[in-house]
Amino acid sequence: MKIFDTHTHLNVEEFAGRETEELQLAKEMSVAAHNIVGFDQPTIERALELADSYDQLYATIGWHPTEAGTYDEAVEAYLVDKLRHPKVVALGEIGLDYHWMTAPKDVQERVFRRQIQLSKELNLPFVVHTRDALEDTYEIIKSEGVGPRGGIMHSYSGSLEMAERFIELGMMISFSGVVTFKKATDIQEAAQSLPLDKILVETDAPYLAPVPKRGRENKTAYTRYVVEKIAELRGLPVEEVAQATYDNAKKVFGLD
Repeated sequence: MKIFDTHTHLNVEEFAGRETEELQLAKEMSVAAHNIVGFDQPTIERALELADSYDQLYATIGWHPTEAGTYDEAVEAYLVDKLRHPKVVALGEIGLDYHWMTAPKDVQERVFRRQIQLSKELNLPFVVHTRDALEDTYEIIKSEGVGPRGGIMHSYSGSLEMAERFIELGMMISFSGVVTFKKATDIQEAAQSLPLDKILVETDAPYLAPVPKRGRENKTAYTRYVVEKIAELRGLPVEEVAQATYDNAKKVFGLD
Protein backbone atom coordinates (compact mmCIF):
# COMPACT_ATOMS: atom_id res chain seq x y z
CA MET A 1 0.00 0.00 0.00
CA LYS A 2 1.26 3.49 -0.90
CA ILE A 3 -0.06 6.81 0.39
CA PHE A 4 0.79 10.29 -0.96
CA ASP A 5 0.80 13.16 1.55
CA THR A 6 -0.01 15.96 -0.88
CA HIS A 7 0.58 18.84 1.56
CA THR A 8 3.06 18.83 4.41
CA HIS A 9 5.51 21.28 5.96
CA LEU A 10 8.54 19.12 6.70
CA ASN A 11 10.45 22.32 5.83
CA VAL A 12 9.51 24.26 8.97
CA GLU A 13 11.71 24.75 12.03
CA GLU A 14 9.79 22.23 14.12
CA PHE A 15 11.18 19.39 11.98
CA ALA A 16 14.73 20.72 11.58
CA GLY A 17 17.29 17.94 12.05
CA ARG A 18 14.78 15.11 12.22
CA GLU A 19 13.48 14.92 8.66
CA THR A 20 15.00 11.47 8.07
CA GLU A 21 13.37 10.18 11.27
CA GLU A 22 9.99 11.60 10.17
CA LEU A 23 10.30 9.99 6.74
CA GLN A 24 11.20 6.63 8.27
CA LEU A 25 8.07 6.69 10.45
CA ALA A 26 6.06 7.67 7.36
CA LYS A 27 7.46 4.71 5.43
CA GLU A 28 6.45 2.38 8.28
CA MET A 29 2.88 3.71 7.98
CA SER A 30 2.86 3.30 4.15
CA VAL A 31 3.21 7.02 3.40
CA ALA A 32 5.53 6.74 0.40
CA ALA A 33 5.51 10.20 -1.23
CA HIS A 34 5.32 13.73 0.13
CA ASN A 35 4.71 17.20 -1.27
CA ILE A 36 6.62 19.81 0.76
CA VAL A 37 4.94 23.22 0.61
CA GLY A 38 6.97 26.42 0.83
CA PHE A 39 5.04 29.64 1.48
CA ASP A 40 7.73 32.32 2.00
CA GLN A 41 11.41 32.58 1.10
CA PRO A 42 12.92 30.52 3.99
CA THR A 43 10.38 27.70 3.64
CA ILE A 44 10.70 27.72 -0.16
CA GLU A 45 14.48 27.34 0.06
CA ARG A 46 14.14 24.50 2.55
CA ALA A 47 11.43 22.75 0.51
CA LEU A 48 13.73 22.70 -2.51
CA GLU A 49 16.70 21.47 -0.44
CA LEU A 50 14.62 18.60 0.91
CA ALA A 51 13.23 17.70 -2.52
CA ASP A 52 16.79 17.54 -3.83
CA SER A 53 17.86 15.34 -0.91
CA TYR A 54 15.13 12.66 -0.97
CA ASP A 55 13.70 10.86 -4.01
CA GLN A 56 10.21 10.60 -2.48
CA LEU A 57 9.88 14.33 -1.79
CA TYR A 58 8.45 16.92 -4.17
CA ALA A 59 7.94 20.66 -3.67
CA THR A 60 5.16 23.19 -4.11
CA ILE A 61 6.08 26.84 -3.75
CA GLY A 62 4.16 30.10 -3.73
CA TRP A 63 3.39 33.25 -1.74
CA HIS A 64 0.92 32.59 1.08
CA PRO A 65 -1.98 35.06 1.54
CA THR A 66 -0.59 36.07 4.94
CA GLU A 67 2.53 37.21 3.05
CA ALA A 68 0.56 39.05 0.33
CA GLY A 69 1.59 42.49 1.59
CA THR A 70 5.22 41.77 0.65
CA TYR A 71 4.52 40.52 -2.88
CA ASP A 72 6.25 42.69 -5.48
CA GLU A 73 8.18 42.38 -8.75
CA ALA A 74 11.26 41.02 -6.97
CA VAL A 75 9.21 38.32 -5.22
CA GLU A 76 7.58 37.37 -8.50
CA ALA A 77 10.94 37.12 -10.27
CA TYR A 78 12.22 34.93 -7.42
CA LEU A 79 9.15 32.69 -7.62
CA VAL A 80 9.31 32.29 -11.39
CA ASP A 81 12.95 31.23 -11.12
CA LYS A 82 12.30 28.71 -8.32
CA LEU A 83 9.14 27.32 -9.96
CA ARG A 84 11.33 26.00 -12.79
CA HIS A 85 13.09 23.62 -10.39
CA PRO A 86 12.62 20.05 -11.74
CA LYS A 87 11.00 18.75 -8.53
CA VAL A 88 8.45 21.56 -8.20
CA VAL A 89 5.04 20.04 -8.95
CA ALA A 90 2.66 22.94 -8.21
CA LEU A 91 2.37 26.65 -7.34
CA GLY A 92 1.07 27.34 -3.86
CA GLU A 93 -0.16 27.67 -1.33
CA ILE A 94 -1.97 30.76 -2.52
CA GLY A 95 -5.39 32.20 -1.76
CA LEU A 96 -7.23 34.29 0.81
CA ASP A 97 -6.97 34.39 4.60
CA TYR A 98 -9.58 36.58 6.28
CA HIS A 99 -8.81 35.09 9.70
CA TRP A 100 -5.38 36.67 10.18
CA MET A 101 -5.96 39.60 7.76
CA THR A 102 -2.26 40.50 7.60
CA ALA A 103 -2.99 42.25 4.28
CA PRO A 104 -6.19 44.01 3.10
CA LYS A 105 -8.66 41.99 1.05
CA ASP A 106 -7.88 43.84 -2.18
CA VAL A 107 -4.15 43.12 -1.80
CA GLN A 108 -4.79 39.44 -1.08
CA GLU A 109 -7.08 39.23 -4.09
CA ARG A 110 -4.57 40.87 -6.43
CA VAL A 111 -1.76 38.53 -5.33
CA PHE A 112 -4.04 35.49 -5.55
CA ARG A 113 -5.16 36.37 -9.06
CA ARG A 114 -1.61 37.04 -10.22
CA GLN A 115 -0.35 33.69 -8.95
CA ILE A 116 -3.22 31.82 -10.62
CA GLN A 117 -2.16 33.52 -13.85
CA LEU A 118 1.47 32.53 -13.22
CA SER A 119 0.49 28.90 -12.66
CA LYS A 120 -1.13 28.82 -16.08
CA GLU A 121 1.81 30.59 -17.74
CA LEU A 122 4.17 28.00 -16.22
CA ASN A 123 1.82 25.05 -16.85
CA LEU A 124 1.52 24.07 -13.19
CA PRO A 125 -1.48 23.22 -11.00
CA PHE A 126 -2.12 25.67 -8.14
CA VAL A 127 -2.77 24.88 -4.48
CA VAL A 128 -5.30 27.01 -2.60
CA HIS A 129 -5.34 28.09 1.03
CA THR A 130 -8.64 29.64 2.07
CA ARG A 131 -9.68 30.62 5.58
CA ASP A 132 -12.95 32.38 6.40
CA ALA A 133 -13.11 33.30 2.70
CA LEU A 134 -14.60 30.35 0.84
CA GLU A 135 -17.14 32.24 -1.30
CA ASP A 136 -14.66 34.94 -2.36
CA THR A 137 -12.10 32.22 -3.13
CA TYR A 138 -14.63 30.47 -5.35
CA GLU A 139 -15.51 33.67 -7.23
CA ILE A 140 -11.85 34.51 -7.91
CA ILE A 141 -11.03 31.01 -9.18
CA LYS A 142 -14.18 31.07 -11.30
CA SER A 143 -13.34 34.42 -12.88
CA GLU A 144 -9.64 33.64 -13.45
CA GLY A 145 -10.33 30.15 -14.76
CA VAL A 146 -8.50 26.94 -13.93
CA GLY A 147 -5.79 25.95 -16.38
CA PRO A 148 -5.45 22.51 -17.98
CA ARG A 149 -3.26 21.34 -15.08
CA GLY A 150 -6.05 21.99 -12.58
CA GLY A 151 -5.77 22.98 -8.94
CA ILE A 152 -6.18 21.72 -5.39
CA MET A 153 -8.35 22.98 -2.54
CA HIS A 154 -5.95 22.28 0.32
CA SER A 155 -7.28 21.07 3.70
CA TYR A 156 -10.86 21.45 2.50
CA SER A 157 -13.23 22.73 5.17
CA GLY A 158 -16.52 23.47 3.38
CA SER A 159 -19.70 21.65 2.50
CA LEU A 160 -20.31 18.90 -0.06
CA GLU A 161 -22.24 21.36 -2.23
CA MET A 162 -19.35 23.85 -2.23
CA ALA A 163 -16.85 21.10 -2.98
CA GLU A 164 -18.93 20.06 -5.99
CA ARG A 165 -18.85 23.67 -7.22
CA PHE A 166 -15.04 23.74 -6.97
CA ILE A 167 -14.80 20.42 -8.83
CA GLU A 168 -16.94 21.87 -11.63
CA LEU A 169 -14.28 24.59 -12.01
CA GLY A 170 -11.57 21.94 -12.42
CA MET A 171 -10.30 21.69 -8.84
CA MET A 172 -9.38 18.64 -6.75
CA ILE A 173 -10.46 18.44 -3.09
CA SER A 174 -7.80 17.54 -0.52
CA PHE A 175 -8.73 16.29 2.95
CA SER A 176 -6.53 16.74 6.02
CA GLY A 177 -6.82 15.41 9.57
CA VAL A 178 -9.84 17.69 10.08
CA VAL A 179 -11.95 14.99 8.37
CA THR A 180 -11.38 12.78 11.45
CA PHE A 181 -12.76 15.38 13.90
CA LYS A 182 -16.04 14.38 15.51
CA LYS A 183 -17.84 17.66 14.76
CA ALA A 184 -16.58 17.98 11.14
CA THR A 185 -19.79 16.54 9.72
CA ASP A 186 -19.86 18.75 6.60
CA ILE A 187 -16.32 17.75 5.69
CA GLN A 188 -17.09 14.09 6.36
CA GLU A 189 -20.12 14.27 4.08
CA ALA A 190 -17.91 15.66 1.30
CA ALA A 191 -15.27 12.96 1.85
CA GLN A 192 -17.97 10.30 1.76
CA SER A 193 -19.80 11.51 -1.33
CA LEU A 194 -17.39 13.14 -3.79
CA PRO A 195 -16.11 11.08 -6.74
CA LEU A 196 -13.07 9.10 -5.62
CA ASP A 197 -11.05 10.36 -8.58
CA LYS A 198 -11.46 13.96 -7.36
CA ILE A 199 -10.03 13.65 -3.86
CA LEU A 200 -6.57 13.80 -2.30
CA VAL A 201 -5.20 13.29 1.22
CA GLU A 202 -2.74 15.37 3.22
CA THR A 203 -1.56 16.21 6.72
CA ASP A 204 -0.59 19.92 6.70
CA ALA A 205 1.93 18.75 9.32
CA PRO A 206 2.89 19.94 11.88
CA TYR A 207 -0.65 21.38 12.08
CA LEU A 208 -4.11 19.74 12.27
CA ALA A 209 -3.16 16.34 13.67
CA PRO A 210 -5.90 13.77 13.05
CA VAL A 211 -7.68 11.62 15.61
CA PRO A 212 -6.15 9.64 17.43
CA LYS A 213 -3.26 12.15 17.61
CA ARG A 214 -5.36 15.32 17.81
CA GLY A 215 -3.84 18.07 19.92
CA ARG A 216 -0.28 16.86 19.34
CA GLU A 217 2.27 17.68 16.68
CA ASN A 218 1.12 16.34 13.33
CA LYS A 219 3.46 14.16 11.27
CA THR A 220 3.46 13.31 7.58
CA ALA A 221 3.12 9.65 8.65
CA TYR A 222 -0.35 10.45 9.98
CA THR A 223 -1.75 10.73 6.46
CA ARG A 224 -2.51 7.06 7.14
CA TYR A 225 -5.25 8.09 9.62
CA VAL A 226 -6.84 10.40 7.04
CA VAL A 227 -6.98 7.55 4.52
CA GLU A 228 -8.43 5.20 7.11
CA LYS A 229 -11.18 7.68 8.03
CA ILE A 230 -12.17 8.27 4.40
CA ALA A 231 -12.21 4.51 3.80
CA GLU A 232 -14.47 4.09 6.85
CA LEU A 233 -16.83 6.85 5.67
CA ARG A 234 -17.09 5.35 2.18
CA GLY A 235 -17.26 1.68 3.24
CA LEU A 236 -14.18 0.86 1.18
CA PRO A 237 -10.95 -1.04 1.90
CA VAL A 238 -8.17 1.25 3.14
CA GLU A 239 -5.94 -0.03 0.32
CA GLU A 240 -8.45 1.12 -2.31
CA VAL A 241 -8.63 4.68 -0.97
CA ALA A 242 -4.83 4.79 -0.57
CA GLN A 243 -4.26 3.69 -4.17
CA ALA A 244 -6.91 5.98 -5.64
CA THR A 245 -5.62 9.08 -3.83
CA TYR A 246 -2.01 8.14 -4.65
CA ASP A 247 -2.89 7.85 -8.33
CA ASN A 248 -4.86 11.13 -8.19
CA ALA A 249 -1.83 12.91 -6.70
CA LYS A 250 0.51 11.56 -9.35
CA LYS A 251 -1.89 12.72 -12.04
CA VAL A 252 -2.43 16.27 -10.78
CA PHE A 253 1.29 16.71 -10.07
CA GLY A 254 2.25 15.41 -13.50
CA LEU A 255 4.19 12.43 -12.11
CA ASP A 256 2.46 9.72 -14.20
